[in-house]
Amino acid sequence: MLTVSKLQVGYGQSTVIRDLSFTLGSEEILAIMGRNGMGKTTLLKSLIGILPARSGSIRLGDHDVTTLESFERVRSGIAFVPQGRMIFPALTVEENILTGARGTVDRSVWDEIYLLFPVLREMRSRKGGNLSGGQQQQLAIARALITNPKVLVLDEPTEGIQPSIIKDIARALKEIRKLRRIAIVVSEQVVSFMMGVCDRALVIESGRFVHEAPRDTLDANKVKALLSV
Repeated sequence: MLTVSKLQVGYGQSTVIRDLSFTLGSEEILAIMGRNGMGKTTLLKSLIGILPARSGSIRLGDHDVTTLESFERVRSGIAFVPQGRMIFPALTVEENILTGARGTVDRSVWDEIYLLFPVLREMRSRKGGNLSGGQQQQLAIARALITNPKVLVLDEPTEGIQPSIIKDIARALKEIRKLRRIAIVVSEQVVSFMMGVCDRALVIESGRFVHEAPRDTLDANKVKALLSV
């Protein structure tokens, strides 16, 4: 579904992502793990087009999206849930979700979103700024889903969220994969969350992958050690 080859990305004179390559299978949930400053967010921003690639390529299925603008990548099928959620606090829940839509949204799409996130149905007329952090995260995911993506990209979805809501988000991501049959890339530092949701994990350090394993053979202690170095 997604193929990244020899990608280099940076800021100014600094190179952050260094000749990085990976693939994402159809309906796979891939975790990108690493300490702060190791390149997770830079990588995800390059996937969605917020940061341009200096070299290398990004392909969505058979289509090269490397030079496309962010809105063009969204139209092609990549949706992004940014770190910190970035919802619109003065808009209602439904208005926030509609900011990701193009044209009329079918009733079945609303039903599916509210099935995934029942709390959003209850609060659909409430201002986004009045929601808790966990509720705002669910709202940000719903806004991304309204674009009908082939690949959903999430940056640190558990940041600042209470443990009970983290479990809800893990459940929702697996249900989204099942209902929409899409692929998911999630950047994360919480090993327990990653172990509960991903099919495969990659650990990034200084812009390069230093460890990779499917969940079934993943050594959680080794990952924790890499994240604490």
